[in-house]
Amino acid sequence: MANDSSFDIVSKIDRQEADNALNQAHKEVEQRYDFKGTDASIAWSGESIVIKANSEERANAVLDVFQTKLIKRGISLKSLETGEPVQSGKEYRITSTLKEGISQENAKKVNKIIRDEGPKGVKSQIQGDELRVQSKSRDDLQEVQRILKAADLDVDLQFTNYR
Repeated sequence: MANDSSFDIVSKIDRQEADNALNQAHKEVEQRYDFKGTDASIAWSGESIVIKANSEERANAVLDVFQTKLIKRGISLKSLETGEPVQSGKEYRITSTLKEGISQENAKKVNKIIRDEGPKGVKSQIQGDELRVQSKSRDDLQEVQRILKAADLDVDLQFTNYR
């Protein structure tokens, strides 16, 4: 096993980049003409992000601005979990969270893809909210990465600790 190569599959978010995206979205919402007088806002509320506006369309527009900022900052929208607009008094609220880690269900899907489509000598195991993939051949590991990038999964994957 000492000559095995390996890498980890993780799903992490750069919190600083997410915070920067939220701050940029907040500034844009305050300055844009079409948001004047709509009481539109976006802010952190603990671990979640709360978007408020006086109409459902305005709340969705603020969400769209935030999603654009996330993409520009290199954060996948797969890691943004957004709720439906909910009316609360005279305002509409959208609560969103940023997902980190790979759920057991998604980890099992990734494991199955590696088993079914990956090269034969590749082993993968679930370790908490990440996966470790091992093989004697580095080419096989690169093939696994290519397969996973092409797969349509509902989680944003990164490959780390390539040894």
